[in-house]
Amino acid sequence: MHGNDAQMLVLTALAGGPLHGYAINTAIEVLTGTRLGPGSLYGALARLEARQLVEPAAGRSDAQDRHRTVRITAAGREALRVELEQLARVAQAGLRALGVAPA
Repeated sequence: MHGNDAQMLVLTALAGGPLHGYAINTAIEVLTGTRLGPGSLYGALARLEARQLVEPAAGRSDAQDRHRTVRITAAGREALRVELEQLARVAQAGLRALGVAPA
């Protein structure tokens, strides 16, 4: 999975509320049918936190603590919204091209 895809999945999981790593991966599994590997999940979380799109929910900042709870920030919500709207446009265009969606 591409790094940006993993980041979008993490943001999507966090849009419903703060979660810790295992719960994020469980939410992703429910959504996609697959789990992210630990490197993909925690790499995505580190990149999202560096971009200030997620933050520790309980004031803890130990990046090595896999049980820490994180939450999406306002900037993260906006980034996710923009990405999802773009994906929706692409999906609609693809479905129209396949003759599955109305023109």
